[in-house]
Amino acid sequence: MTNERIHNDEMKVNPSQLDAWDGHYHWHAFTQMAEYEPLVIERAEGVWLFDVHGNRYLDGVSSLWCNLHGHQHPKIKAAIRDQLDRVAHNTSLGMGNSTTTLLAKRLAEITPGNLEHVFFASDGSSAVESALKMAFQYWRQCDTPRPEKTKYLALGNAYHGDTLGSASVGGIARFHAMFSPLLFEVIRLPSPDPRRLPADQPTENAAEYYLSQLEQVLADRHEEIAAMVLEPLVQGAAGMIFHPPGYLAGVRELTRKYDVLLITDEIVTGFGRLGTMFACDQEQVVPDFLCLGKSITGGYLPLSAAITNADIYAAFLGTSASGRSFMHGHTYAGNPLAAAAALATLEILEEEKTLERLAPQCEQLAQILATLSAHPHVAETRQKGMLAAVELTPGEPQSRFPEDQRIGYQVCREALRHEVWLRPLGDVLVIMPPLSTSTEELKFLGDALLQSIDVVTREFAKDQAAVHSQ
Repeated sequence: MTNERIHNDEMKVNPSQLDAWDGHYHWHAFTQMAEYEPLVIERAEGVWLFDVHGNRYLDGVSSLWCNLHGHQHPKIKAAIRDQLDRVAHNTSLGMGNSTTTLLAKRLAEITPGNLEHVFFASDGSSAVESALKMAFQYWRQCDTPRPEKTKYLALGNAYHGDTLGSASVGGIARFHAMFSPLLFEVIRLPSPDPRRLPADQPTENAAEYYLSQLEQVLADRHEEIAAMVLEPLVQGAAGMIFHPPGYLAGVRELTRKYDVLLITDEIVTGFGRLGTMFACDQEQVVPDFLCLGKSITGGYLPLSAAITNADIYAAFLGTSASGRSFMHGHTYAGNPLAAAAALATLEILEEEKTLERLAPQCEQLAQILATLSAHPHVAETRQKGMLAAVELTPGEPQSRFPEDQRIGYQVCREALRHEVWLRPLGDVLVIMPPLSTSTEELKFLGDALLQSIDVVTREFAKDQAAVHSQ
């Protein structure tokens, strides 16, 4: 059967048949397939997704936090097509590619400080995995080797990916507890969440309080710690936990003081999500490794990177016989099609002055959150740039809905009826649309979310009243 025949046959498939096949053949990530309700997307345009039945949905989470400039952006499409006419892929093992080389140079120019050596991977997990292994190997072959540095320091509720190394430094049990026998030991610090301070600690002392915990651990155990890894400013999958101002800068100061490498995971926060190109920029921090992914290609093709400085890079240089090479890599790392999409994504940020023009959208999002904050079933809202979280409550701000009720999930399912696609983190609703979303489209999202919270919490209240009346 020719490719054309296959394509024509697929186009004739009944949408309901596609739903059935999607539920049967396609094993979806982080999804209980016994409960999965098929939602099959056929096309997209701007900030809108269209399913096989012709329904549209505003892409309220940027197709899992990666679509930066909207779907079908002509510049990114043209860049991929142009690259396709040259070469779709060549290996990065022992050879380069002109497009990928240009991207590496461009990333070195825009990333903080002296970060200039770019190791490409295919996804965020792989970028973090690469940085962890680089840090481990560095301490064995730097000018003053420290082979006893074998441990990693990470935060509670961290999420850094799903490979065994990145899962080990993660700290969310529901994602990785099943695989705990396979994971290596990590030194864990509490998440620096200003809302979780002891009663005797004022909020304005949050950074100082959590940094004192960090210094105590570093003072006691720095000789065995290779690196600390953290998501700067915001811990995404933890439920959008916002760190106190000054914490990131303090971490950088302390890791330098105690000779511990710093790995910042900007898979989520990079490329303007928080209002600056990188989260590290907001506190003038230069890490030893910067991990990037998701929005690096505008959400069009898989690509990620671990970027480091000249001093660390130098430790990997020598003869072939020296054994200093970084023996790690991925077949599609630095893929030229993905690199072309990434270069176009960066050009759009510059040419369209995306970050400079975000103020109206950020203000509109703030107004939406102000409205939602007044809702009796919203405990708290949080915002940085074009990233926001809405935390639900059954009543009192510190109370939580029963986990088995899946209220956050129900709100997102209801939002589909109002033409908005969202995906929750438990009972925390994430708002992270493409940066190209207009103020009118944001208002549409906010109105849909408010109605959805109303519907679901009203039904919950009815059910609870019925239970208590029995």
